[in-house]
Amino acid sequence: MKKSVLCIVLCLAFLIPSAALAGGSKPACATKYPVILAHGMGVSPVILGLINYWWGIPEALDEEGADVYITSVNGMDSTASKGVAWAKQVRQILAVTGAPKANVIGHSHGCLYTRYAITNCGLGAKIASHTSVGGPHRGSSIANLIVYDLPSPLVSVGADVINFLYAYLLGDTNPDVLQNGYDLCTDYMTGVFNPNTPNINGVYYQSWSGKAVWGCNSVLVTPTWLILLGMEGDNDGLVSVNSAKWGNFRGVMKAAWWSPGVDHLNEVGQFFGFTPGFDAGDFFVDIVSNLKTRGY
Repeated sequence: MKKSVLCIVLCLAFLIPSAALAGGSKPACATKYPVILAHGMGVSPVILGLINYWWGIPEALDEEGADVYITSVNGMDSTASKGVAWAKQVRQILAVTGAPKANVIGHSHGCLYTRYAITNCGLGAKIASHTSVGGPHRGSSIANLIVYDLPSPLVSVGADVINFLYAYLLGDTNPDVLQNGYDLCTDYMTGVFNPNTPNINGVYYQSWSGKAVWGCNSVLVTPTWLILLGMEGDNDGLVSVNSAKWGNFRGVMKAAWWSPGVDHLNEVGQFFGFTPGFDAGDFFVDIVSNLKTRGY
């Protein structure tokens, strides 16, 4: 009954399409504070109403005793706008659960707008830990190429078309794809965002990176992997290993020695959840289990 009430309350508060997954019977991931998952750019927790962004990860955590909440912000928008929207959802989750703090796990752009919210939206005292998975903390040269190197008229027209699609087909509220792109450029991240978004004392920050070794399971990011390989070195198809490092860098996600590695989409179980030698659900269970060990 308690689980049902929580789900109803959160849905009425417009939190997420699929609300909370309350803890199961096993204690490995029974952390002191609830776990909040923050998705990346260009998507929602359920992509086109068909594909779960987190691909079985919440269920895997639930089975190991975690209290998991899935937040949802505009797919295309500025980091600041996403951060404000996300901060509101965090406060709603904490109000409903009665928990004083939360453990945050972000993927891709979800690592940045959550950092922004913690530092600039008054959430510092409400977050116990911040875990980044494939986060572009120093930006991405792919964003530079799109924003700075493509002809300006093409960028402008393309942005208008994408904004229209996200607003009328995917449900974004006042999407801003161009600002989203600018906010991921390397000069903005290193010269503006990071200096104005310092880590908050008392919050444990850690990070992980993916790495495509000789190709990408996710064909969509193979061209960008090759481009980024020449510009920034080892990367997951969208974010370099160096850019993904923030706080306590825990390392590069490993796959089978013969596989292409773990690319940006594999990190959250995409490519139909199949990455030889890597299981996203198990990986996230390890993350949360370690947070429990650390007292979070």
